[in-house]
Amino acid sequence: MTIKTGEIVTAFYKTGKYIGEVSSAQENSCTVKILAVLRHPAQGDLHHPKQVDVPFFHERKALAYTERANMPAATVKPYKGPVPEYNDSLKEAVLALKNRLQQDNSEFSVRSLEALQAVQREYELMYNLTWA
Repeated sequence: MTIKTGEIVTAFYKTGKYIGEVSSAQENSCTVKILAVLRHPAQGDLHHPKQVDVPFFHERKALAYTERANMPAATVKPYKGPVPEYNDSLKEAVLALKNRLQQDNSEFSVRSLEALQAVQREYELMYNLTWA
């Protein structure tokens, strides 16, 4: 299936999953304008997943609303249905990640929750979100 410019799609970027609009499509990649967040990126080092003894434990934010990112073409799939509002989708994705991490008492999950709390504070300032 060929993805076309202007098509609404789902796509993965690093460990996050997004809904977006294709800005340009090449054979091996698509540039996608972000419209919503389906899965918040994992915290920590992408090259050493689920490990805490790494040189730098990253606080990973989701791609911003209308930010454009190059996605591997293999991860880009057509999306059908209504596109959720960005802030609502971001909040839902953060809370889903937080819930998954709270189910696990590992050192990685504890560290990830700490990083995610810092990311949430940034979202409060950037998007005026509340977490009540």
